[in-house]
Amino acid sequence: MPPSRRARSAIIGLSGPGPGWTARFHPMCGRFNQTASGEEVAEAFGLDETPALAPRYNIAPTQEVAVVGVRPKTSRCGLALLKWGLVPRESLGGERGFINARAETAWEKPSFREAFAHRRCLIPATGFYEWQKIDPKRRQPWLLRLVSGRLFAFAGLWEPATATPGAVPTCTILTTEPNEVTQPIHDRMPVILDPSEYTRWLDPAVTIPAEVRPLLRPFPAAAMTAYPVTTAVNNPSFDDPACLAPA
Repeated sequence: MPPSRRARSAIIGLSGPGPGWTARFHPMCGRFNQTASGEEVAEAFGLDETPALAPRYNIAPTQEVAVVGVRPKTSRCGLALLKWGLVPRESLGGERGFINARAETAWEKPSFREAFAHRRCLIPATGFYEWQKIDPKRRQPWLLRLVSGRLFAFAGLWEPATATPGAVPTCTILTTEPNEVTQPIHDRMPVILDPSEYTRWLDPAVTIPAEVRPLLRPFPAAAMTAYPVTTAVNNPSFDDPACLAPA
Protein backbone atom coordinates (compact mmCIF):
# COMPACT_ATOMS: atom_id res chain seq x y z
CA MET A 1 0.00 0.00 0.00
CA PRO A 2 1.52 3.36 -0.92
CA PRO A 3 2.01 5.89 1.90
CA SER A 4 -0.85 8.31 2.36
CA ARG A 5 -0.56 12.01 1.56
CA ARG A 6 -0.99 12.71 5.28
CA ALA A 7 1.99 10.47 6.11
CA ARG A 8 4.06 12.37 3.56
CA SER A 9 3.40 15.71 5.17
CA ALA A 10 3.22 15.01 8.90
CA ILE A 11 6.46 16.90 9.57
CA ILE A 12 6.74 19.13 6.53
CA GLY A 13 5.03 19.47 3.18
CA LEU A 14 6.54 17.46 0.35
CA SER A 15 6.37 18.34 -3.31
CA GLY A 16 6.91 15.73 -5.99
CA PRO A 17 10.27 13.99 -6.47
CA GLY A 18 12.82 16.15 -8.24
CA PRO A 19 14.33 15.14 -11.57
CA GLY A 20 17.95 14.25 -12.12
CA TRP A 21 18.76 13.49 -8.50
CA THR A 22 22.01 11.70 -7.68
CA ALA A 23 23.64 10.81 -4.37
CA ARG A 24 27.15 10.92 -2.98
CA PHE A 25 28.04 7.31 -2.22
CA HIS A 26 30.38 6.88 0.72
CA PRO A 27 31.73 3.48 1.81
CA MET A 28 29.52 3.65 4.92
CA CYS A 29 25.85 2.84 5.45
CA GLY A 30 24.39 2.68 1.96
CA ARG A 31 21.49 0.20 2.25
CA PHE A 32 18.97 -0.80 4.88
CA ASN A 33 15.56 -2.38 5.32
CA GLN A 34 12.41 -1.41 7.14
CA THR A 35 9.82 -4.18 7.34
CA ALA A 36 7.88 -3.12 10.44
CA SER A 37 4.20 -2.33 9.99
CA GLY A 38 2.73 1.13 10.27
CA GLU A 39 1.19 0.12 13.59
CA GLU A 40 4.57 -0.95 14.95
CA VAL A 41 6.19 2.28 13.79
CA ALA A 42 3.42 4.40 15.30
CA GLU A 43 3.75 2.62 18.66
CA ALA A 44 7.56 2.75 18.72
CA PHE A 45 7.75 6.48 18.02
CA GLY A 46 4.59 7.74 19.68
CA LEU A 47 2.86 8.85 16.48
CA ASP A 48 -0.71 10.14 16.70
CA GLU A 49 -1.57 8.57 13.35
CA THR A 50 -0.68 5.20 11.85
CA PRO A 51 1.31 5.62 8.62
CA ALA A 52 0.65 3.39 5.64
CA LEU A 53 4.02 1.73 5.18
CA ALA A 54 4.82 -1.19 2.90
CA PRO A 55 7.73 -3.51 3.80
CA ARG A 56 11.02 -2.32 2.29
CA TYR A 57 13.75 -4.94 1.97
CA ASN A 58 16.50 -3.04 0.15
CA ILE A 59 16.29 0.72 0.62
CA ALA A 60 18.88 2.57 -1.44
CA PRO A 61 20.14 6.16 -1.72
CA THR A 62 17.93 8.64 -3.63
CA GLN A 63 14.81 6.69 -2.63
CA GLU A 64 12.18 8.00 -0.23
CA VAL A 65 12.60 6.87 3.37
CA ALA A 66 10.32 7.21 6.39
CA VAL A 67 11.61 9.86 8.79
CA VAL A 68 10.31 10.72 12.27
CA GLY A 69 10.67 14.22 13.67
CA VAL A 70 8.91 16.77 15.83
CA ARG A 71 6.09 18.78 14.25
CA PRO A 72 6.90 22.46 14.78
CA LYS A 73 3.29 23.50 15.46
CA THR A 74 2.31 20.74 17.88
CA SER A 75 5.61 19.53 19.37
CA ARG A 76 4.34 16.01 18.67
CA CYS A 77 6.19 13.37 16.66
CA GLY A 78 5.15 12.96 13.05
CA LEU A 79 6.35 10.93 10.07
CA ALA A 80 7.20 12.09 6.58
CA LEU A 81 8.89 10.63 3.51
CA LEU A 82 12.17 12.31 2.59
CA LYS A 83 14.68 11.68 -0.14
CA TRP A 84 17.76 9.85 1.17
CA GLY A 85 20.79 12.01 0.40
CA LEU A 86 20.98 15.32 2.25
CA VAL A 87 21.38 18.41 0.07
CA PRO A 88 22.30 21.51 2.13
CA ARG A 89 19.62 24.18 1.87
CA GLU A 90 22.07 26.79 0.58
CA SER A 91 23.04 24.60 -2.38
CA LEU A 92 22.68 26.23 -5.77
CA GLY A 93 21.41 23.11 -7.50
CA GLY A 94 23.03 20.07 -9.07
CA GLU A 95 24.92 19.04 -5.94
CA ARG A 96 25.00 15.41 -4.96
CA GLY A 97 23.40 14.43 -1.67
CA PHE A 98 25.20 13.14 1.41
CA ILE A 99 23.76 9.74 2.34
CA ASN A 100 25.92 9.68 5.51
CA ALA A 101 27.49 12.17 7.89
CA ARG A 102 30.25 11.34 10.37
CA ALA A 103 28.90 11.72 13.91
CA GLU A 104 32.29 12.82 15.17
CA THR A 105 32.40 15.95 12.98
CA ALA A 106 28.91 16.61 11.54
CA TRP A 107 28.10 19.12 14.29
CA GLU A 108 30.84 21.46 13.06
CA LYS A 109 30.77 20.88 9.29
CA PRO A 110 29.13 23.66 7.20
CA SER A 111 27.00 21.13 5.29
CA PHE A 112 25.45 19.70 8.48
CA ARG A 113 25.97 22.26 11.26
CA GLU A 114 22.55 23.92 11.09
CA ALA A 115 20.70 20.62 10.68
CA PHE A 116 22.59 19.13 13.63
CA ALA A 117 21.43 21.98 15.84
CA HIS A 118 17.85 22.33 14.59
CA ARG A 119 16.75 19.43 12.37
CA ARG A 120 17.60 16.11 13.99
CA CYS A 121 15.43 13.12 13.13
CA LEU A 122 14.97 9.38 13.52
CA ILE A 123 15.01 6.97 10.59
CA PRO A 124 13.16 3.72 11.39
CA ALA A 125 14.84 0.48 10.31
CA THR A 126 14.86 -3.24 10.99
CA GLY A 127 18.33 -3.95 9.61
CA PHE A 128 21.15 -2.58 7.49
CA TYR A 129 23.60 -3.99 4.97
CA GLU A 130 27.37 -3.68 4.83
CA TRP A 131 29.77 -5.13 2.27
CA GLN A 132 32.82 -7.08 3.43
CA LYS A 133 35.80 -7.03 1.11
CA ILE A 134 36.73 -10.60 0.20
CA ASP A 135 39.36 -9.80 -2.42
CA PRO A 136 40.01 -6.90 -4.84
CA LYS A 137 37.11 -8.00 -7.04
CA ARG A 138 34.56 -9.40 -4.60
CA ARG A 139 32.53 -8.00 -1.71
CA GLN A 140 30.12 -10.06 0.37
CA PRO A 141 26.96 -8.32 1.63
CA TRP A 142 26.00 -8.86 5.27
CA LEU A 143 22.77 -8.06 7.04
CA LEU A 144 23.14 -6.55 10.51
CA ARG A 145 20.16 -6.27 12.85
CA LEU A 146 19.18 -6.53 16.50
CA VAL A 147 19.19 -9.95 18.13
CA SER A 148 15.61 -9.27 19.20
CA GLY A 149 14.57 -8.61 15.61
CA ARG A 150 12.75 -5.49 16.76
CA LEU A 151 12.41 -2.16 15.03
CA PHE A 152 15.07 0.44 15.82
CA ALA A 153 16.08 3.91 14.64
CA PHE A 154 19.14 5.52 13.09
CA ALA A 155 20.11 9.00 14.19
CA GLY A 156 19.59 11.31 11.23
CA LEU A 157 19.51 14.90 10.05
CA TRP A 158 17.15 16.47 7.53
CA GLU A 159 17.04 19.52 5.31
CA PRO A 160 14.10 21.33 3.71
CA ALA A 161 14.02 21.61 -0.05
CA THR A 162 16.50 23.94 -1.70
CA ALA A 163 15.33 26.76 -3.93
CA THR A 164 16.08 24.65 -7.01
CA PRO A 165 12.92 23.88 -9.03
CA GLY A 166 11.68 20.37 -8.28
CA ALA A 167 13.79 20.02 -5.14
CA VAL A 168 12.42 18.04 -2.19
CA PRO A 169 13.36 17.69 1.50
CA THR A 170 16.28 15.34 2.09
CA CYS A 171 17.94 13.43 4.91
CA THR A 172 21.14 11.68 5.94
CA ILE A 173 22.17 8.94 8.39
CA LEU A 174 24.87 9.60 10.98
CA THR A 175 27.67 7.04 11.24
CA THR A 176 30.19 6.18 13.94
CA GLU A 177 32.99 3.74 14.76
CA PRO A 178 32.06 0.06 14.40
CA ASN A 179 31.25 -2.18 17.35
CA GLU A 180 32.61 -5.72 17.70
CA VAL A 181 29.91 -7.19 15.44
CA THR A 182 30.41 -4.67 12.65
CA GLN A 183 34.20 -4.27 12.79
CA PRO A 184 35.11 -7.52 10.92
CA ILE A 185 32.75 -6.46 8.13
CA HIS A 186 33.20 -2.70 7.86
CA ASP A 187 35.04 0.19 9.50
CA ARG A 188 31.91 2.32 10.05
CA MET A 189 28.35 1.69 11.20
CA PRO A 190 25.19 3.80 11.42
CA VAL A 191 24.36 5.38 14.77
CA ILE A 192 21.53 3.38 16.35
CA LEU A 193 19.80 5.12 19.23
CA ASP A 194 18.27 3.40 22.23
CA PRO A 195 14.52 4.14 22.56
CA SER A 196 15.24 5.92 25.84
CA GLU A 197 17.29 8.44 23.83
CA TYR A 198 14.67 9.32 21.20
CA THR A 199 13.14 12.21 23.13
CA ARG A 200 16.50 13.81 23.84
CA TRP A 201 17.69 13.48 20.25
CA LEU A 202 14.51 15.01 18.83
CA ASP A 203 14.09 17.77 21.41
CA PRO A 204 13.96 21.05 19.42
CA ALA A 205 14.92 22.99 22.55
CA VAL A 206 18.33 21.32 22.51
CA THR A 207 20.45 23.30 20.07
CA ILE A 208 23.90 22.92 21.65
CA PRO A 209 25.70 19.99 19.98
CA ALA A 210 27.55 19.00 23.15
CA GLU A 211 24.23 18.09 24.76
CA VAL A 212 23.43 15.33 22.24
CA ARG A 213 26.83 14.27 20.92
CA PRO A 214 27.27 11.68 23.73
CA LEU A 215 24.32 9.77 22.21
CA LEU A 216 26.25 9.17 19.00
CA ARG A 217 28.21 6.08 19.95
CA PRO A 218 28.42 2.49 18.67
CA PHE A 219 25.39 0.41 19.61
CA PRO A 220 26.13 -2.41 22.11
CA ALA A 221 27.48 -5.39 20.19
CA ALA A 222 25.77 -7.90 22.49
CA ALA A 223 22.40 -6.68 21.23
CA MET A 224 23.29 -7.17 17.54
CA THR A 225 23.79 -10.04 15.13
CA ALA A 226 25.04 -10.33 11.53
CA TYR A 227 25.02 -12.90 8.74
CA PRO A 228 25.90 -12.96 5.01
CA VAL A 229 23.07 -12.56 2.50
CA THR A 230 22.56 -12.92 -1.23
CA THR A 231 24.53 -10.69 -3.58
CA ALA A 232 21.18 -9.87 -5.19
CA VAL A 233 21.01 -6.97 -2.71
CA ASN A 234 23.77 -5.35 -4.78
CA ASN A 235 21.01 -4.39 -7.20
CA PRO A 236 19.01 -1.50 -5.66
CA SER A 237 15.95 -2.49 -7.67
CA PHE A 238 15.86 -5.91 -5.96
CA ASP A 239 13.39 -5.25 -3.15
CA ASP A 240 12.32 -8.72 -2.06
CA PRO A 241 12.06 -10.77 1.17
CA ALA A 242 14.91 -12.90 -0.22
CA CYS A 243 17.23 -10.05 0.80
CA LEU A 244 16.80 -11.15 4.42
CA ALA A 245 17.61 -14.86 3.94
CA PRO A 246 21.05 -16.12 5.03
CA ALA A 247 23.34 -16.86 2.10
